[in-house]
Amino acid sequence: MIVEGDRIMVCISGGKDSYAMLEVLQLLQRRSPVRFEIIAVNIDQGWAGYDTATIAAYLERSGVIYYMIDKDIASVVEANLEPGDTPCSLCARLRRGILYNLAVELECTKIALGHHADDIIETLLLNLFYSGRLAAMPAKLYSDDGRNMVIRPLAYVLESLIVEFLDERKFPVVSCGCASCGLPDQKRQVVKRLLTSLEERDPSIKHQMLAAVQNVKPSQLLDSALLAQLNLPH
Repeated sequence: MIVEGDRIMVCISGGKDSYAMLEVLQLLQRRSPVRFEIIAVNIDQGWAGYDTATIAAYLERSGVIYYMIDKDIASVVEANLEPGDTPCSLCARLRRGILYNLAVELECTKIALGHHADDIIETLLLNLFYSGRLAAMPAKLYSDDGRNMVIRPLAYVLESLIVEFLDERKFPVVSCGCASCGLPDQKRQVVKRLLTSLEERDPSIKHQMLAAVQNVKPSQLLDSALLAQLNLPH
């Protein structure tokens, strides 16, 4: 994910995952023979109650170069949200566009996001159940426009381990401020509960699912376009 001379934009939301990612990257920066820069970026999306001062204070203590960016995503989302929809998807797309442009402005070679193994597994199920496609999150992704590379340093780390790290490090966790975030009827929360119930019966279930996204058998799927691309019979 990281090569000599990289300038990495580390996206800090105020959640446990992004804090953990920053600390891991700072530790790696001190110990790795590969030299790279870290720049932390926080985006205030305009949701009421989002405590950016706490995030800025943490980043100041961490000694990292950081930028606090104000972008009124909230009003755009609220103006375009259909009745009954949650803002998460639109909010994420708008935020991603801002981050992509900002990475170019800051001359960063990589954008680091704090998604962990549970996020990848949940996204796989969300796409399977609700979008009719087999897709998750890669550990390394080129943006469609070719300008950016996204990396997910915690891609193989289960959320339970990050929770233990949070308990040890006492990160100043900040809610995003969106009233819809984490509501029990959200599709991601439904999938989380499903995985929790499955894990109670089989503690290895998440490890098996993470292994599955690394062990794809195209010839045993029904995607004729993929089979044709791979020159396999279909």
